[in-house]
Amino acid sequence: MEGSGHQPGASEHHEGMLPVVESVDVSQREDLHKLHGGAIGLMGVLFLTVTGAAPISAMLFNTPLSVGYGNGIGTPAGFAFATLILGIFSVGYVAMSRKVTAAGGFYSFISHGLGRELGMATGLLMVSAYSVFEASLCGGFAYFATAKLGQYGYDVSWYWPALFMVALIAIFAYFDVHISARILGVALIGEVAVLLLFDALVFGHGGANIDASALNPKEAFTGLNAGHGGLGAFAAGAAGLGVFYAFWSWVGFEMSPNYGEESKDPKRIVPLSMYISVIGLGVFYTITSWAAISGYNSLNDAAASAYNDPLNFFFIPAVRFGNESLRDVMSYLIITGSFACGMAFHNTTARYLFSLGREKVLPNALGRTHPKHRSPFIASTTQSVIAALIIIAFAVFATVNADQGATYSVAYLQVYGLMAFMGVVSILAIQSLVSVAIWNYFRTHHPSEHKLWNHTVAPLISVVGQVIVLYLAIKNIDFLGSGYGYAKVLVGLDVAIFVVGIGYAYYVKSNDRAKYETIGRMINEGL
Repeated sequence: MEGSGHQPGASEHHEGMLPVVESVDVSQREDLHKLHGGAIGLMGVLFLTVTGAAPISAMLFNTPLSVGYGNGIGTPAGFAFATLILGIFSVGYVAMSRKVTAAGGFYSFISHGLGRELGMATGLLMVSAYSVFEASLCGGFAYFATAKLGQYGYDVSWYWPALFMVALIAIFAYFDVHISARILGVALIGEVAVLLLFDALVFGHGGANIDASALNPKEAFTGLNAGHGGLGAFAAGAAGLGVFYAFWSWVGFEMSPNYGEESKDPKRIVPLSMYISVIGLGVFYTITSWAAISGYNSLNDAAASAYNDPLNFFFIPAVRFGNESLRDVMSYLIITGSFACGMAFHNTTARYLFSLGREKVLPNALGRTHPKHRSPFIASTTQSVIAALIIIAFAVFATVNADQGATYSVAYLQVYGLMAFMGVVSILAIQSLVSVAIWNYFRTHHPSEHKLWNHTVAPLISVVGQVIVLYLAIKNIDFLGSGYGYAKVLVGLDVAIFVVGIGYAYYVKSNDRAKYETIGRMINEGL
């Protein structure tokens, strides 16, 4: 590793008489499959990662939840707080990415910083999180797609558009990563352009009610009723939930290191894409959510619309300050944006499965690449099957008991909402663990390069900030779960997956030493 003083594969320490390698350099191994090196540049990585954060999906899905159920006027401040914490998190994350170039991302970083057991647990938890994220976005896609099809006289059950999305993503992801990057790039440009136009129209016309308190940090953690009493039962917001929705809006930005093996200059591109993603999205989310609230005559009106009619929360001010054409364009872009977001999560999940397969901690076939496209095609197909099974499960067990409002109650509240909740809880916990891993890695492996801010203070602040948000999310599980009893089980499932990962790592350690040594340790120094 760069500056480590160790050769890849060299003995790092001894447990008894058995040496444990520090890392395995795949560039020196002819028996291992490798991803398409040098396939994408900075813009390609940005398209693949920022689209995972899905600007239009983040705004049209999550802002109404925050305004109507969370911190109301403090929604923009919630996005600003998330920008600050994730920006600080990125300081250490970027430092780690310069040392460890691997398709495993969080999985590899935690393995190097905190050991293979926690690395293995993280790897399984990341796979489960991103697997449900793709399914989650399929639910959001289906919610808006069925509404759009209904405008043309087609009455379609929500699960058909959802399964169509799974199938189409599977086809695109099978081919070279170039194709995914180009598709996501077009979607991202369209999303950003229409939302910037929306912002310009609202603020350019002076808005209906531009309230500067929207940027007050105190409002980020103030429940809607507590800060603005008298709004009625519909606005019984839970303090801090808006911040949880804000962090969900960023999930995907951390994918940059996963594409390190496929980028042209990972030591430069990965850090740049991280900072551009965090800061750019932060400014964008803060301004756009503020514009949406400012498009209503009062906070009461905005909260009522967000609670009662989230589908049209952005469309109402779009027509008021723009025209019906702007609304129509946004209504199509939320569909394509949901698709693009799901595709980005799919690609990342495939690379986690690929890493685990190449290291043989999961079936070795997952670590194979396509002979022509160099894509992780078996891992990709596996993820498509998982996403399809989740959709089918909801179609069979939830829709059958739902009334004619199944598209809203199942596709939006359950598939999109609760699957997202399950995944975000995992991500926040893992990002906190990554920060600890970064501190320990530089303390033990690169003490001469240790910097107080980059490697200790910044990781500590990010841990505290994310643990607070995680606590608030779990504390308000009944509220977030929209009354569905099984929502309480989701956090338990996350914990169970993590524990199984640790147990599996110890099992491998005792029974297959060679496999154990590779857990999270395959890097590519030939880039």
